[in-house]
Amino acid sequence: MSWTFYLIIFIALVVVISIVVYFFQEQFLFHPEKLPQDFQFQYQNQKVKEYNLEIKKGVNINGLLFKSKGKPKGLVYYLKGNSKSIKGWGKFAVDFTLHNYNVLMIDYRGFGKSTGKKSQQAMKDDALLVYDKIKEVVKEEDIIVYGRSLGTGLATKVASMNNPKMLILACPYFSMRKNVKRYLPFIPLGLVMRYSMPTYKWIKYVKCPIKIIHGTDDKVIKFKSSLRLAKMKPKQSRLYPIIDGGHKNLHNFESYHTALEEILNSEGKSEIDREHTSIDFVRTKQKKK
Repeated sequence: MSWTFYLIIFIALVVVISIVVYFFQEQFLFHPEKLPQDFQFQYQNQKVKEYNLEIKKGVNINGLLFKSKGKPKGLVYYLKGNSKSIKGWGKFAVDFTLHNYNVLMIDYRGFGKSTGKKSQQAMKDDALLVYDKIKEVVKEEDIIVYGRSLGTGLATKVASMNNPKMLILACPYFSMRKNVKRYLPFIPLGLVMRYSMPTYKWIKYVKCPIKIIHGTDDKVIKFKSSLRLAKMKPKQSRLYPIIDGGHKNLHNFESYHTALEEILNSEGKSEIDREHTSIDFVRTKQKKK
């Protein structure tokens, strides 16, 4: 058989796979857990209140507010990863409430008790609308936007269009499209990918301090994506590498909790004393004699 035959077969395969990816990418990308509307959330030793925000007829965003035990210093707007529902993610709220931050977690459309047709634009609009609702009761200077995995792109978008106290990204992707490209290198994802989630574009417009936490052994979203994002805003970004940390087990590392404690209890980035440190010292080459 000639090389022309194999080329035709290859092109046909690319076309078929591209069509499948275009029409069925929600099934590949998202792994939701749907909950009945009468489901009762229960968490031990946590004070929690359930909220429902009706966007329009047939579209409802379900969320949980976890309350700090002491006087709250602010609120963490938590945009979770793409698996299951906030039923399982709620256990991570304690990592923030113990530092006296309230935590608001939401489920995206099709996750948990949230309803409505999913799209990238809808997810962005929902995340921004919830933030607007938060601003009605919490000062922006007391709001921290936290994104985890899938939620990092949305969190960056929210921060880029607002002025929160801080943006925290855990295991962020440079863009969803570039991450998927690792698995489908020959597919024209620019044409078929409906969820590009270009974090690298949105982060350019973020004005608040950016804290990035990422495991060095993450196989799902490579650590280098955080390096690239941090380099885009070097003056306002701080990268916390979690040595040997993977994608789903950061909470099992003491260094992750140490990083969170430092981030949540800091008052922002302090200025470097340029006069009394070596920051401005530049080595000069000695002339050979």
